[in-house]
Amino acid sequence: MRGLPSDGPGISASAREPGTPRIEIPRLHLVSVASLTCRIKVKLMIPPEYFEVNGARIPSRGLGTFQPDPKKYGPDSVKRSVLAALRAGYRHIDTSLRYGDGQGEREIGDAIRESGIPREEVFIVSKLENVYHAPEDVEVNIDISLKNLGFDYIDLFIMHFPYAYKKTKDYGTERDAQGRPAIDVELSRSFDVTWKAMERLVDIGKAKFIGLSNFSSPKVKRLLQTARIKPICNQVECHPYFPQKGLVELCNQNNIHVTAFGPLGCVPIPALVGRTGPGPLEDRSIAMIAEKHSRTPAQVILCHLLCRGISVIPKSNTEKRIIENFDCIFDLSEDDFRHIDELMGPNGERGIRNFNSLEYLGFDNYNEEFEEP
Repeated sequence: MRGLPSDGPGISASAREPGTPRIEIPRLHLVSVASLTCRIKVKLMIPPEYFEVNGARIPSRGLGTFQPDPKKYGPDSVKRSVLAALRAGYRHIDTSLRYGDGQGEREIGDAIRESGIPREEVFIVSKLENVYHAPEDVEVNIDISLKNLGFDYIDLFIMHFPYAYKKTKDYGTERDAQGRPAIDVELSRSFDVTWKAMERLVDIGKAKFIGLSNFSSPKVKRLLQTARIKPICNQVECHPYFPQKGLVELCNQNNIHVTAFGPLGCVPIPALVGRTGPGPLEDRSIAMIAEKHSRTPAQVILCHLLCRGISVIPKSNTEKRIIENFDCIFDLSEDDFRHIDELMGPNGERGIRNFNSLEYLGFDNYNEEFEEP
């Protein structure tokens, strides 16, 4: 993979001592990101191959494996997708214990071994799920994931959501009559305690780095007040129709890298769909920019996010699209960047979230003014 040194993506050769965090956006050719609001000093922007964060080297382009559907894509669909991605040059694979109840992790491990690519060259991300938030359950979750993957460490282990579900005896989810998960409110408000148990995973070597996902600004701020090991990332919905400029700025100010899930517009499970109408892939102006650059709209969207300093993990089960999504590093003009960056207003004020938890959970996990629940 271009831009990755021989020591692999997991550890930066220039890693600093603990307690001296940083985010480095490599300056490639004419690239120069002048501020967290994406001011540009030059006429062209060329996205980076990787991001350096507190000693971690995160490949900028990853493959998402959310909710594999064997009925639609057949058995081993995740394995086939990961093999196609690795052949195309991907070295960043995102998964979770809850994606296919562990089947996704198992197929990812099989694919990496079958590819012949050394384990240390692939940056693997997995997640702490909602029923494992009690401190004594955190290591249980990662042990199951490690067994599924067939590896002895995970590069980046992130808290999938700040809120916790009430669990059944076998780590199932308690649900109400409508099938909605029962929220453990006290444990949900104690994500800082859960985080301390995650810090221990770094101490004992089961996770090289730890991070967050679906954390709002107020929750990020509170966690940082007590964290001994600061999160290296916050994985959130982010795309031109929902640019999350305030949250991204906060994260960058605190040396927390942002990874975009659903970077092409996000298609969550039906209960969580928030946006109605077309998304950024159908945007006419993005299509025109894509035509000008002889690119697809997806490639333009991904390139724009990379230029913002945000890594991307689009999901696809189609080899052609997997290859196209990886081939998203190209010169983006200042005018094109600014046009995409302001589709939802200069500060993203008209942004439309497509991953909406309010009706499903009974509270707004993503409230940017104060914490819920």
